[in-house]
Amino acid sequence: MPRTVAIGDIHGCADALEALLKIVDPEPTDTIVTLGDMIDRGPDSRGVLEQLLELRQRCQLVPLLGNHEEMLLTTRIDPESTAMLSMWLRNGGTATLDSYGYGIGPLQLPETHVELIESCLEFYETDTHIFVHANLDPDLPPREQQAYTLHWQPLTERTPERHVSGKTVVVGHTVQREGSILDRGYLKGIDTNCYGGGWLTALDAASGQLWQANRNGEIRQQPACSEKT
Repeated sequence: MPRTVAIGDIHGCADALEALLKIVDPEPTDTIVTLGDMIDRGPDSRGVLEQLLELRQRCQLVPLLGNHEEMLLTTRIDPESTAMLSMWLRNGGTATLDSYGYGIGPLQLPETHVELIESCLEFYETDTHIFVHANLDPDLPPREQQAYTLHWQPLTERTPERHVSGKTVVVGHTVQREGSILDRGYLKGIDTNCYGGGWLTALDAASGQLWQANRNGEIRQQPACSEKT
């Protein structure tokens, strides 16, 4: 049966992504949804994007737009804006540029990598689930959400009630520092702090199965049980 598997914020942790993809072993009929923040902060954003480009030839890849991708794209659109460039670099952009080598700027990134980031969706919806990067207004359909809500609003600012559609919402962005996913049944948060010493989490939306790997590529044999808070 085709699977829909969500992967939390990768943040440049290429070894963790490689390990997760080996154990998840996507089939051509599977859909892999990356929940945004593929880049920045971690050691190898370049390696992450290269893996995702390869994955796109293997199965259906649905990359979502996170606030870090938004910052990079805004910097490229307005290269004269030193304020936006400074903001991006302070929030992990320096690590992304370093992964490409000395002297590379945001306008010199490989075209295929930029095209992948530009292809990111605001949300992804199935018959049973809605996937977004950060948050969701429970009273509005996904297409009517504000950009701030989708890309930036942490669950600590507002934890939504059940969405009006009745579908389960899967998000990243708000870090679960203990390595356990946030599970309220109708809402699941799977950013488990890989770049900060935690885990990169993959979630099979239908079965609830979890896989986790750390930034060194080590698999967690018994992924953390979901915590209901």
